[in-house]
Parts: sequence; C-alpha cells; structure tokens
Amino acid sequence: METTKMIKVLLADDESIVRKGLRSTVPWHKYGMEVVADAPNGLKAWEAYQTHRPQVVITDIVMPEMNGIDLLRKVKEADKEAKIILLSCHRDFEYAQQGIKLGASGYLLKTAFEDEELEGMLEKFQEELTTPAAVETVVEDSREERLASLLLAWLSGHSDKFIAEIGRFVQEEWMPKEGPLYVYLLKAGGCGGNGEVLATVQDREGRLLRGVAVIPYGEKLCYWIVPASAAETADSLLLQIKSKAEKLRWAKRGPLPLEDVAGISSAFRELLKEAELEKLHGISSGDWPEPIWKAVKLLYDNPGADWSVSDLAGQVGLSRSHFSTLFKKTVGDSFVAFQYKRKLKLATELLRGTQLTMQDIAERTGLGDSKYFSKWFKRCTGLTPSHYRTQQKDAPSRTDEHPKD
Repeated sequence: METTKMIKVLLADDESIVRKGLRSTVPWHKYGMEVVADAPNGLKAWEAYQTHRPQVVITDIVMPEMNGIDLLRKVKEADKEAKIILLSCHRDFEYAQQGIKLGASGYLLKTAFEDEELEGMLEKFQEELTTPAAVETVVEDSREERLASLLLAWLSGHSDKFIAEIGRFVQEEWMPKEGPLYVYLLKAGGCGGNGEVLATVQDREGRLLRGVAVIPYGEKLCYWIVPASAAETADSLLLQIKSKAEKLRWAKRGPLPLEDVAGISSAFRELLKEAELEKLHGISSGDWPEPIWKAVKLLYDNPGADWSVSDLAGQVGLSRSHFSTLFKKTVGDSFVAFQYKRKLKLATELLRGTQLTMQDIAERTGLGDSKYFSKWFKRCTGLTPSHYRTQQKDAPSRTDEHPKD
C-alpha cells in the first residue's frame, strides 16, 4: 500500500485548556491527521497557517487580535478546499451563521458538543481529503446526502434551500400512490450511533421499508421520511431494533400531506428542538404532561423573556395554581427555582464563553440592567460577574505555568 501523507490540523482558541483538550483527547491518527500548530489568537493562527498550510482548521469565533470569522475568510481565500470548524457559544450564533455562509464546514457549541460530533466531522474530512480528485468529479451526492447537507444548513439558520429541496423531493420523487408521510427522528445514542440503525434498515429490512428516505443528522440523530402506508412496518421495525438497543428512542410527526411543504419542513425543526430538550433534562417528551413540556420549550426558546408563573400558565392553558403544582411535580423544582437555575446556567455560559458586556448578558438572561444583574449574580455565586469571568480565564493560565517535562 502507498503511504499517505498526514492531514495537517491547526487549532486556534484563546483558552489554553480548550487547545490542550483538543490536542490530547481527540484520536487524530485514527483519521490520518496530526496537529501541526495551535494558536491563542487569530493573528498567530494566520501566521501558523501560512507556515504549515493545514487542510483542517478548528477555530474559536471570539478571539483577540483577529476573530475566527476573519481567520476563516483569509484561509478560504488561500485555499477554498480547506475544512474549517467553528467553535462557538450559544450567543455567538449570528457569527456562526456568517461563518457557514463564508464556507465553514460546520460549527460546534463549546459548552455542549460531544466527542462523537467532532469525530464524525473529522471522519468525513478524511474521506473527502483523501478521495482522488478524478473520482470526486464523477461521483455525485445522492439526493439524501444533499438533503442532509441542506438540513444542517437550514437548522443552523444560514440557508432556506432545504425547504425547497424537501418540497421537490416529496412531490417529484415520492410515489403519489403512497399518500401522506411521517417524519421520524431517531435518537440512537447508546446503541452504536446511526451506523447500527441504518445498517438494520438497509440490510435486514430494506425490502419492507423500500419507500423510506434516510437523512442522517450528526452521529446520534437520524431522520426517516416514511410513507403513511409503511408507518406501521417502520414502528414494528424500530421496536425490533430497540429490543437489542435499549437506549434507542424516536419521535414522529404526521401524517403530513405531500403538498404541505411548510408542515413537513417544520416537523424537522420541531423534532430536533424536542430532542435537544430531552438531552438537556435527561427525559423523553412522553414522560411529561404536554403543558409542562410546552412551558419548558417556551422558556428555552425565549431565554431573555421574563416570564411570570401566571404568564406561562396562560400560555399553556392552565390556571396559575394548577400549573405551579404540576410543574413542581413534573420537573422536581418549583417554577421560581427552575428559572433561577436556568438563568444562572445561561449567565455563567455567557460570562465564560463570550466577550459580551454585562449589559448585553443582563438583557439576554432577562435580568434587566447590568447593575441588577451584577447584584443578582453575586448573591447567587458569591462572586461579581467580572470576578467570575476573570477567574475562568485565569484558571487555564495557571495550569500553563507547570512545565510539560
């Protein structure tokens, strides 16, 4: 066999602990990669890029000297084929959208991503970067692969092309006699990821589910588009898989008429939001009464809103007293305690992972102005927001003082 050159990787993040963590915990050689340099800011990252010409760049968005978006722009001008992953926090989302438009291959939330997500991207990069150019010009993406790419772009908020494409797919390629459809979201964490589920569908039961379209979303989520005529068979198959993969879960929306493109596309977004909340709380939507599930979704969809118990109870169609009792029984915290924990978690994430001002954070957490926010945060944690932010930034620096050898 011919020896292949290692794919070079550059890491850029102003937090030393992030760079060290990525260097030491990612199995780079598994993907034919090696980290050739890391940099604490965008300017040094650009200098390192010019020296090493890496094919893969993983960069934070908010950095001193030069931010990740400007770095992305420069790298893409130098090599349009470079693979770039943006690291962001929740409130860098607008920048993440801009980055995807400029050609980033994806982004990860620094506070939430799992190893499998990053490694899934690296595996894809390895395949793309080692495939001969001649083959790449001949082999075209399948319709489902194109849908997967457009779905990621749409759910990331930077492109609406998925809506038109899914409309064409179901109306041009779907057999009219199959009638309406269901959209499923499979959550395969703990059962070997998507691979096991997809292999089962395609190899063991492909004959029974001939009309199903499979759209992967990351390593642990997978959408199925299922004709109504095959929904019963799909449910039976999933139960069969679950008997061997206990942690497999799924949810579905439908039946949806083929002409209801808006409803079909909305089903994809709603199912993903539901899965994100399930992951956050470690529960399934079926475990909670619908009004409480709806209330929690409203809280997380509107982080800056200052909901009162009465406001939220009215939104979900319950009286104040009934809502308060049911919320405490279901969630385990009173509404006030839940809001307290949620706002504190969001505030600490923003202080730790962004350069937002205290006023911006106060507004995004629904805590009024910066003065009130500072008093509230100190009452909760014993630290002022500024002290907490400095402490978080300094913590990695202190570990740097220890010699490596």
